[in-house]
Amino acid sequence: MLLQIVLLILGFVLLIFGADRLVNGASSLARNLQVPDIVIGLTIVALGTSAPEMVVNVIAASEGSTDMVLGNILGSNIINVLVILGITSFIHPLTVKYNTTWIEIPLSLLSALLVLIIAADVFLDDGPINIISRSEGVVLLLFFTVFMVYNLFVAKNHHHDYDELPEKTHQTGRALLFVIIGLAGLVFGGRFIVNSAVNIASTMGVSQRIISLTVVALGTSLPELATSIVAVSRGKVDLAIGNVVGSNLFNVFLILGISTIITPALIPDNAFVDILLNLLASFMLFIFLFTGKGRRLERWEGAILILLYLGYLGFILF
Repeated sequence: MLLQIVLLILGFVLLIFGADRLVNGASSLARNLQVPDIVIGLTIVALGTSAPEMVVNVIAASEGSTDMVLGNILGSNIINVLVILGITSFIHPLTVKYNTTWIEIPLSLLSALLVLIIAADVFLDDGPINIISRSEGVVLLLFFTVFMVYNLFVAKNHHHDYDELPEKTHQTGRALLFVIIGLAGLVFGGRFIVNSAVNIASTMGVSQRIISLTVVALGTSLPELATSIVAVSRGKVDLAIGNVVGSNLFNVFLILGISTIITPALIPDNAFVDILLNLLASFMLFIFLFTGKGRRLERWEGAILILLYLGYLGFILF
């Protein structure tokens, strides 16, 4: 048991280190090839913060651990909204830009609703089981393509300030080495996390769903938490919400799409508690930012988000 916990922690360290090296190396390569910063920010940096979820889910899907696939996505998205935005809004009330308010946040709410729709086969289609199929995974990837086209359109017409971009550019050889090291860290870290989480769940007699919703989801959400706190501390409060909303969209449209194409995900009945809370969290963020003054997430609203997560955590654990 102790060894599995050590391997789990080591997996998170390798995962976060790998994502950081990958972003640094890929950004340097892109700059050396004269790729605009805007494109780097929308692709490499955005994917970098979602790389932990991506790697863990691809490995879990390839090994048939579909409970972990859905649990990691839902757990990460729930933590992103309820915990990360709750904490960062305590540091400073969060204000969002026009396009984030009117396009990306409703799109995030749509993604949460879409997960409920494609998961509820028994309720909506009178199917024998609830499952997210490969064809539905393809639909999610099509949504992701539309989202990326929208982002590129916005990037061409508006100025973006990506403070989270690495400032130093490395030479091509060093950048390639960083990419290789980063990918290795992601792969080995992801494998350690999946294997140790499965073993811990078996040893403790709890489901993979609970482990993935809590420990794994929190660990893979560390990049988003770090990025949002740094953004708020630098006065870039709009980046904090943009980072979380963008990550949630990546998680559902890209990562869940790829994972279910690899292995269709069976949906246990108790997972609908998580699916509905994910939808509620997105809806509350939508309401908080579309009501009141100035499109702001106030401290008291952040407190409600945190309390909701604590209540949910108590419910699924006890």
